[in-house]
Amino acid sequence: MKHILEALDQRRAGAKKGGGDKRIEAQHARGKLTARERIELLLDKGSFEEFDMFVEHRSVEFGMDKTKIPGDGVVTGWGTVNGRTTFVFAKDFTVFGGSLSETHALKITKLQDMALKARAPIIGLYDAGGARIQEGVAALAGYSYVFRRNVIASGVIPQISVIMGPCAGGDVYSPAMTDFIFMVKNTSYMFVTGPDVVKTVTNEVVTAEELGGASVHATKSSIADGAFSDDVETLLQMRRLLDFLPSNNTEGVPEWPSFDDIERTEESLDTLIPANPNQPYDIKELILKVVDEGDFFELADTFAKNIVTGFGRIAGKTVGFVANQPMVLAGVLDSDASRKAARFVRFCDAFNIPIVTFVDVPGFLPGTAQEYGGLIKHGAKLLFAYSQCTVPLVTVITRKAYGGAFDVMASKEIGADMNYAWPTAQIAVMGAKGAVEIIFRQDIGDAEKIAARTKEYEDRFLSPFVAAERGYIDDVIMPHSTRKRIARALAMLKDKHVDVPMKKHDNIPL
Repeated sequence: MKHILEALDQRRAGAKKGGGDKRIEAQHARGKLTARERIELLLDKGSFEEFDMFVEHRSVEFGMDKTKIPGDGVVTGWGTVNGRTTFVFAKDFTVFGGSLSETHALKITKLQDMALKARAPIIGLYDAGGARIQEGVAALAGYSYVFRRNVIASGVIPQISVIMGPCAGGDVYSPAMTDFIFMVKNTSYMFVTGPDVVKTVTNEVVTAEELGGASVHATKSSIADGAFSDDVETLLQMRRLLDFLPSNNTEGVPEWPSFDDIERTEESLDTLIPANPNQPYDIKELILKVVDEGDFFELADTFAKNIVTGFGRIAGKTVGFVANQPMVLAGVLDSDASRKAARFVRFCDAFNIPIVTFVDVPGFLPGTAQEYGGLIKHGAKLLFAYSQCTVPLVTVITRKAYGGAFDVMASKEIGADMNYAWPTAQIAVMGAKGAVEIIFRQDIGDAEKIAARTKEYEDRFLSPFVAAERGYIDDVIMPHSTRKRIARALAMLKDKHVDVPMKKHDNIPL
């Protein structure tokens, strides 16, 4: 019996070496951890249970039958993150460059099936060179198996993709269908076709970083929801993110002990809004002063910075935050901001995460670039996302809420449950100057008359009380009491239920 156990130990040790010491050293030389080192950092210590450690590919073409390595380029299994069950697979770049074969894909699909049965989140750590060319169509079919399961699991369990090295060709589509994508700066990149193919087809000369690095996808393409400095920081941030997310779409948000008083007031918020209505202020200050212990996990912080999205907690429970950012483009809504917020709102609604919306929006961004780029349809995505929500929706208007953007930003009329306004709120079709120049265009040459008309318009319409008189606003609240009022509203709405007409699925304006 002893020799059998020793043989098992030897096989396990061999499998854990992946591609061997030299390739592990090369991985470290690139500033990257190995697949197993990454899993060890991500999961609670000693909690990882590995599946299919001894699986090998079945390919015999091009001499592949003479080169077999246990695990076949991907490490799969489950463990816990702060005690909560989490499934994980990590591509092993030291084994065939992490390329996907038929058996490699079957390892991932087995994990996806188990995660769906267990109703637990799944995280994919990507560091791979695409499909294994030697296997041809079998590898391509393997991708399809994975893709289909991504779609089936969407909206049922959280799916997170972490790009920690190359991710090219077919490998990019699975992350694209997951809920969140994060990248590592300077060592990861994603693209459908690499720099060499681009040069051949279009004559463009571009580096991998310029084509699909974290600097591109986190700021320009919006593919990535965030980018971190190295493997260690990225994995620690993933642990933090998971603490905000429900395990599935029926369990409800996680609740963590909070030492922050629900009744806490923030007197400094009474002076947050500048006296000059055109002067910016940082909406993140409001979010940080409202959430438990100032803990806010921002998503897509370098893309469409005129809107802020992310997770915080109120009374220990996860809440999604959407807020216009006056510091960037005056908080205006454009195509990018609309898409970013709509995606986030739909995720929150799918997983029963309440949404708090802070509104300071002067309208939609005008111009040919926006109109030609489909602003109407992109803006409609956010309108659609809020309108179909069945989760608790609490909206606070801090300053401007002009035109159609007022409606889109979780107004009561499209389904928000509680809508509050600060005394500084200005709710109108447009700003006073523009409105007066249209209504009293005959007086444009008379500065005194225009000034008087502007003051009259401001007093009558640029006030939250007109909306409050008609019930469009539930209450005008003191800024310092914002946290308390939101907490009480969410507590009241915790058992919210909405009946919707039966349908196969909706048809969001994509």
